[in-house]
Amino acid sequence: MGSSGRKDDSTRRAAVLGLGVYVPPHVLTNHDLARMVDTSDEWIVERTGIRTRHVAPPEFATSDLAVPAAEEALRSSGLAANDVDLVICATTMPDMILPATACLVQDRIGANRAGAFDLLAACSGFVYGVIVGSQMIASGAARHVLVVGAEVLSKIVDWTDRTLCVLVGDGAGAAVLGPSVRGRGVHSVVVGADGSAGEVLKMPAGGTRLPASPETVAQGLHYVRMDGRALFKLAVQVVPEAITEVVQKAGWSLEEIDWIVPHQANRRIIEAVARSLELPFDRFICNIDRYGNTSSASVPIALWEACRDGRIREGDRVVLVAFGGGFTWAACALTWGR
Repeated sequence: MGSSGRKDDSTRRAAVLGLGVYVPPHVLTNHDLARMVDTSDEWIVERTGIRTRHVAPPEFATSDLAVPAAEEALRSSGLAANDVDLVICATTMPDMILPATACLVQDRIGANRAGAFDLLAACSGFVYGVIVGSQMIASGAARHVLVVGAEVLSKIVDWTDRTLCVLVGDGAGAAVLGPSVRGRGVHSVVVGADGSAGEVLKMPAGGTRLPASPETVAQGLHYVRMDGRALFKLAVQVVPEAITEVVQKAGWSLEEIDWIVPHQANRRIIEAVARSLELPFDRFICNIDRYGNTSSASVPIALWEACRDGRIREGDRVVLVAFGGGFTWAACALTWGR
């Protein structure tokens, strides 16, 4: 596994103070997709568990989803934008390469005192961001950190490729972190990566290796490429290991975990992880049927839903876990509440 850390009682513990979500209003169903590519509702549900997903209009950029999610998270936390010391935007698809989308979000929400940067760890990005933010709070470098996971994946998917276009959805989720006042919050963290598996999920062009050109556009190199079978094998190996490690570092047992909030990549992956850990599937938060794979936004959207409907309650022991291109993975164990 990768590097990890555990806080002791002498360290300020970071807790989630507020959550927010924004998804575009337009819903694309499996039946809609069946009119676009050679697929069917049955085929998609059987292989992925997805039934619908939200798709942003053409004029929307990532920050257009991130801003309303961030504003809701601030309202939920009871804080003002000027209380934020740092904005972290986890995204695979920024508005542009420069400036960082986090800077655009910082300006639009009025967080004038905050530093801001983007974090690229693909679908693991939000959990990475929570870990970075919690460490900043624990060290005293920041008091309040806004972490946003936001994606408009519909713009980097070939809508004639049924293996990928059926999977993705657009959305954003945000969390405001701050110091715990009752001993709740993040107990332990794990981060890891395996760069040798970078070919499993990638967008070949658009960077310095293959800058945008008529040739890269003509070859479709600005669309995401994925080896689904290889990614599945990596996920079902790494995710149970990450959960086990982060739980052990928190001083808990798997049986004591109330909820696991995993990245929503594929229902079959979540089911395989549950079997590997010998845990009931109903202990995993799963909403992929309605949102699809929203990459770095999937964990905060699922967390927000589970808190809103009352499944996750004060004092519950919760694990956030994600994996993504890179190949990256991350997990954190926290006691829910402030």
